[in-house]
Amino acid sequence: MAIKAKVTATNLKNLSIEDQRINDTEISGFHARISPKGLITYYLFYRINGKQVNYRLGIDGQITPAQARDLAKDKSALVHQGIDVQAEKKKARVKTSLSKFTTLSAFLEQKYAPFLKNRNPKTADKVMKALKSSFPKYLNRQLDDITAWELEKWRSERLGESIKPATANRQINALQGCLSRAVEWGIIENHDLKKLKQLKVDNSKVRYLSKDEEQCLRSSLKQRDEALKQKCIEENEFRQRRRLTLRADLSLYEYPDHVTPIVLLAMNTGMRRGEILSLEWQHIDLENRVLTIVHDKTKSGQTRHIPLNNEAYNALVNWQKISGISGYVFKKGDSHIIDITGTWRSLMTKSAITDFRFHDLRHHFASKLVMASVDLNTVRELLGHSDLKMTLRYAHLAPEHKAAAVNLIG
Repeated sequence: MAIKAKVTATNLKNLSIEDQRINDTEISGFHARISPKGLITYYLFYRINGKQVNYRLGIDGQITPAQARDLAKDKSALVHQGIDVQAEKKKARVKTSLSKFTTLSAFLEQKYAPFLKNRNPKTADKVMKALKSSFPKYLNRQLDDITAWELEKWRSERLGESIKPATANRQINALQGCLSRAVEWGIIENHDLKKLKQLKVDNSKVRYLSKDEEQCLRSSLKQRDEALKQKCIEENEFRQRRRLTLRADLSLYEYPDHVTPIVLLAMNTGMRRGEILSLEWQHIDLENRVLTIVHDKTKSGQTRHIPLNNEAYNALVNWQKISGISGYVFKKGDSHIIDITGTWRSLMTKSAITDFRFHDLRHHFASKLVMASVDLNTVRELLGHSDLKMTLRYAHLAPEHKAAAVNLIG
């Protein structure tokens, strides 16, 4: 049963477990509670905004009754000012527990990476790698120190190193998204990266292969395939002489590896690299010659269907003889191939083609359609553009349409 008395060292000595607690007679809400094991804890009980709170001041032995009394007076005064001291204590505790995440590196590894992997495991590693490689000098910085002014200087330096504006925009957007999560999770109060204006980007330039360049690329692909087949033959001859197990005879197949069918598929469907590499056989209908890109693999989030022309169809049929009929079309073990950047660069060098990315095969596909008088809305649907504005960049490749329009009033 609780007793009423001043909370002092003398009165605490006389406090029994049966008494349970002492309610202080001088400070409203201040009391000391004894546990069944004899442990005494100091509390301040108060009401604020209709809520009842029992604020823990400390444990006897760690603080004295006099210190507990002074602390109760201070907290009680704050409560009278309308401050919820319990809520403030929780905020301080959270801030302290999150302090180990305040450098960019620690936040990325311990908080942001797990979040990304849970949200989209297929892109998490790519985003993390991009952030670390783009902002190495900020990894050991406090999150609060990464400001718009700092990023403005970073951007000026990077542009001086011939980085493209679109790349700078993409990298800063990635960092802004990262810091916005830190704000959302209460690790920092805010950031000002939204003050950075996006650099203007000219998306009107379309790079596609000329007839000669396309022929050079096809020739390089064929030479590469023949070289791989010949290498396989020579290796098997070597293994046969030593009575070793022979490798699969690649000369029996149209393609010795995945590179040529990937390039041919890109040239004839306009698919993005990620869409091609994550493609599964279950989404290809060879009988009806149509390929489906499901919504979770597209940039727009919309499922789209692409008819297969003869070259794309034959490429898949021939490749299926090596890859099998299930799982990923272009697989490596149980997963799919992640990248072909190194091989692509080698092909460009061998073909003497400059300033042409793998992604530009998508532009090549669209450009050939427009130059064959395919209407822009159909091109938009095949490319999976959510807005016709993106497709309009190819409009200049159909000069006969403009000439026809002008001639209407000639």
